[in-house]
Amino acid sequence: MCFSKEVEQPLKSPPDATGAPVGRRIVLGMVGLGALGIIFGRTASQAVNSTVATAAPGLSGVLPGTGGFRIYTVTNGYPEYNVDKYRLTVTGLVSSPLSLSLADLTELPQTGMTKDFQCVTGWRVDDVPWSGVLLSDVLTAAGADPSAGALRFISFDGAYTESLTMEQSLRPDVLVATTMFGQPITEEHGAPVRLYVAPMYGYKSIKWLSGIEVGKTVVPGYWEERGYSVDAWVGSSNGMTDEPIT
Repeated sequence: MCFSKEVEQPLKSPPDATGAPVGRRIVLGMVGLGALGIIFGRTASQAVNSTVATAAPGLSGVLPGTGGFRIYTVTNGYPEYNVDKYRLTVTGLVSSPLSLSLADLTELPQTGMTKDFQCVTGWRVDDVPWSGVLLSDVLTAAGADPSAGALRFISFDGAYTESLTMEQSLRPDVLVATTMFGQPITEEHGAPVRLYVAPMYGYKSIKWLSGIEVGKTVVPGYWEERGYSVDAWVGSSNGMTDEPIT
């Protein structure tokens, strides 16, 4: 879903499977138990995951992060991958289907940007440096059909999917990201490749990206099927009023 930095910021309540808010005390409890998991290990981590499964349908785990970050997962672990065998496929309504290795991605035009990351649960990490390939450049390389209306994104965790309209995908602040904070993206943040959708809440920035399908219409993603907004603009969706990311 997204990760959080351990700073003193108010936590807001995410929607549950029906679109209603999950209680703020439960969200705070999840964060507190996650901290215990870092300190006391496996037993506390099991308690965290039990709480998560009950409190927020769709989440299966809160895993200890590095550098003060919190990691939420829907599969209760990190998917396995081999960098040398990694491929990002681009299929569907395209004239030239692609199967891109990490090296292939680095040979495409590179773009960097420094922008905030906003989670729908209310926390925000300011000024995160990202780099990679603009999604629009990937679509150009694949010869995306001008009549296509949407993209569907697939994670190799086997569970998570996301979507954008074609218009959203062509924005200059939507990135197929390969680095974060000047370093290759780490496992917990979606290595080796993730999506970064700057103006939308973090659940749109799918981690462990393995496939892009170009199609006619939007297919709701993992969290949209559980009550979250399909168009997840920061500050104007999901009942939230956060400052937009520009």
